[in-house]
Amino acid sequence: MLNPVRHKSCLVFTAFLLFAASVTAQQQNEQMASYYFQNKEYDKAIELYEPLYTRTSNVYYYQMLYQCYIETNQLKEAEKLVEKRIKRQPKDLYLMVDLGSIYLRDDNKKKAEKTFDAAIEKLTYDTKQINDLAIAFENTGRRDYAIKTYLAARKLTKNDFIYVVELATLYEKSGDYEKMMQEYFDLLDKSPGNMGSIQISLQRALNETASPQLADGLRKTLISRIREHPDNSNYLEMMIWFSLQQKDFDFALTQAKAVDARFPDDGWKQVMRVAQIAQNNEAYTIAESAYNHLIAKGKEKPYYFDSRVGLLNVKYARLNQDHAIKTENLDALINEYETALDELGKNLNTITLMRNYSHLLAYNDYSSGNGDISNTRLQKAADLLYDIIEMPRVPNNTVSEVKLELGDLLLFSGEIWDASLLYSQVEKKNKNDVIGAMAKFRNAKLSYYNNDFQWAKSQLDVLRASTSKLIANDAMQLSLLISDNMEEDSTYEMLSYYAAGDLMLYQGKLDSAWALYDDIAKRSLSHALLDEVLMQKAKIRLKQGRYAEADTLLQFIVDHYSEDILADDALFMLAELNEQQLNNPERAKACYEQLILNYPTSLYVDRARKRYKR
Repeated sequence: MLNPVRHKSCLVFTAFLLFAASVTAQQQNEQMASYYFQNKEYDKAIELYEPLYTRTSNVYYYQMLYQCYIETNQLKEAEKLVEKRIKRQPKDLYLMVDLGSIYLRDDNKKKAEKTFDAAIEKLTYDTKQINDLAIAFENTGRRDYAIKTYLAARKLTKNDFIYVVELATLYEKSGDYEKMMQEYFDLLDKSPGNMGSIQISLQRALNETASPQLADGLRKTLISRIREHPDNSNYLEMMIWFSLQQKDFDFALTQAKAVDARFPDDGWKQVMRVAQIAQNNEAYTIAESAYNHLIAKGKEKPYYFDSRVGLLNVKYARLNQDHAIKTENLDALINEYETALDELGKNLNTITLMRNYSHLLAYNDYSSGNGDISNTRLQKAADLLYDIIEMPRVPNNTVSEVKLELGDLLLFSGEIWDASLLYSQVEKKNKNDVIGAMAKFRNAKLSYYNNDFQWAKSQLDVLRASTSKLIANDAMQLSLLISDNMEEDSTYEMLSYYAAGDLMLYQGKLDSAWALYDDIAKRSLSHALLDEVLMQKAKIRLKQGRYAEADTLLQFIVDHYSEDILADDALFMLAELNEQQLNNPERAKACYEQLILNYPTSLYVDRARKRYKR
């Protein structure tokens, strides 16, 4: 007699085995069906998907089977499939889009659109249902019906401010920029707090849309709304934002001043914003005008201090655009710094002014060609840096940066060992930071100046792995310079001449440096140093304001040393020279373009791209 418990266990085990076998078979069939579909063997895929769908009613199998019928033009079978699915899932309105698409394939546009309209009429306020239907319409290429879906949802809810982003995006894709902007600006009227998200959406659209019609339309719409709502500061703010996006800093400043005039309590913030963004984009004339506008309002205003500092920073940046600074311009700016520091004081908020002022005093007078900066100026420059270091509550990182600048100043004045001591202090205190790497690089360069090439190279090779791309690049260039010329010349004679010339160039002894570089070129017409010599001679001519000669030297490097490490440096310098000093924007543009295309890994690519666009 059979044990009933044991008999029941056998039945359960047998059922489990049958279920497992069924699952395995289903998986195998699904894999084969997918394989046939991917290889466009749709008839074979249908043979497998039909039983899979019949057995499970799975939506994935439905979609695959539907697509197979469409691909094989079995429109009647596809229609039956969808109609049965609709009866089973009447709330899934996207199925009616599948049905309408079949009618379109059968050249029955009227019946298709009747089906699409019926789907929209059946809408309920079910977020998933609405989104699924709109997405189905868009995927079928019917953006017009996707728009109708979201508009119908608004009517259902009696809320005109839902689905703003979805509708605006659809209008954008349809090229209906007027309605797109109407969506965003109606929302702005209703909810000004959404300005930030609206700006992000518009910025994306501006970046992704090649057609100038979007930008032109946005400008016209904003102007129209400003005229209709002159007391609405939101539209003026949007116009300023848009003008800044378009790099139209002049117009942005005009609008910012208008805001300031109408809303004096906080309109100044827009002027300050334009000033700072224009300054960051090297639109110095606009930045200067904006700061002057704020300064003119009086010393008692809370933004007066920042405006004074900002204006001097702009003038400092503008002066440094000139390779050869005119003595009268330098003296005028030095006087402005002295006046500002007398007025604003030496404190934590004027540290940037003090550093820039120190730099102006120490490094910018090359008129004699022999680096003859007066001892009075050098001492005053050093005193400013000492004042910062000794100031209470100065951040440690700032102290380290200023110590490096003081070391540079000591090196400039010939006090090499004192400079090395300061660099070593900073390196020791910031071993694992970028500023520590900067100090290490400076000390390595000092070893190079002193002809201790082996030691300099060993330090530079360590720095080539620096987290700072700029330091790593500088270290690599100097390391390669040393190694290439150590191999070629075991006596290091030419390299020693070159290092001495570099030090003289740094110290502003331009005539002496030129003589050394010239001597190297005359001694050997095929030496590996010749491209570096040409680069240093170009830098000297730039500092002397002899721009045509500098242009010739840089062009020679670009033409004859295009594969060497200095080629991208020369090309960028050549572009800047033609843009800023030689007033030849077309040639500058060509140089920026050449740099972007031929040297895509160059550190100058991002800057070149910005200048090229400008």
